[in-house]
Amino acid sequence: MAERTRRRRTGRPEIDRSIEELLDAAGAQANRDQLFEILATTIRMASNGADRLDLKITNAAVKEMAEAFAVFAPYRSVPKLTMFGSARTRADDPLYAQARELAANLARAGWMLVTGAGPGIMAAGLEGAGPDKAFGINIRLPFEDAPNAFISGDPKLVEMKYFFTRKLMLLKESDGYAVLPGGFGTLDESFELLTLLQTGKAEPSPLVFVDVPEGSYWRAWERFVTQELGARGLVSPDDTALYRITDDVACAAQEVLDFYRTYHSLRVVGDLSVIRLRTAPSDDKLALLNREFADICAHGDIHRTDPLPQERAGRDNVDLPRIALHFDRIHYGRLRQLIDALNRD
Repeated sequence: MAERTRRRRTGRPEIDRSIEELLDAAGAQANRDQLFEILATTIRMASNGADRLDLKITNAAVKEMAEAFAVFAPYRSVPKLTMFGSARTRADDPLYAQARELAANLARAGWMLVTGAGPGIMAAGLEGAGPDKAFGINIRLPFEDAPNAFISGDPKLVEMKYFFTRKLMLLKESDGYAVLPGGFGTLDESFELLTLLQTGKAEPSPLVFVDVPEGSYWRAWERFVTQELGARGLVSPDDTALYRITDDVACAAQEVLDFYRTYHSLRVVGDLSVIRLRTAPSDDKLALLNREFADICAHGDIHRTDPLPQERAGRDNVDLPRIALHFDRIHYGRLRQLIDALNRD
């Protein structure tokens, strides 16, 4: 604790006091530790002689994230799907229609759509969702100088300079993801998303790869994943449980919606993974889960639990039933299979 306190301070007590006074003057009450560290980091950068480029990157990134956080804040309780795909997809391409229809289906189910603000699949998703349910995260590029007509001028449009801040906002706010065929950028986003799910750096979420009927894009991609990566032992066989491939828009939408049929959310408290549920499992269901998923318990079993003290302190979904396990924090494909089992009747 002493080391943590030392790290978060500037090293100069008089400046630390000034930061506290500044927070007082700003009326900051909640999360003062985080606000203090942000300001202290800025002071340390000044003291360490960070060069102008370092400071410009930091400044732009913080401003972009702050703007995006403010845009999303009023809609935090609304489920969202992020859609990825090629900016080069034409409006008469069947893929465009698939993206538009998928976004429309989820909008009718009460979801909002997050995507880039450029052309192609991004425009299709925004068109399908409609203006009330659409967010655009635009990246400023030399060859794309303006957002598409479906999001231009909308207060839910955010402009970004850097890909890394844009990726953060495309991933952070959403409860599900859909990817349609695309080029280097789409594949980059797909593999980053899979990496985050595979390593537990992202919350468990539905990820669906969508193609046109009889399309070969994602099946060819999956052959590469299984025959090249899988055969070399570079990914685990269970990692394929992290995604679904379909050419049916209705199935794609149902894949997203069914993920939250029983499962609600996950919170890690110490070495315990707590899975919050919409309905509690029966004794028979719990026994079945213990038989099928004992391999991912580092020790102990999967058991019912009341909200833990940390959850109660933050009023974190304390009204929901939950189960808990000492998850090994390695086999996230198997964890996804456990969630799928919970969602089955």
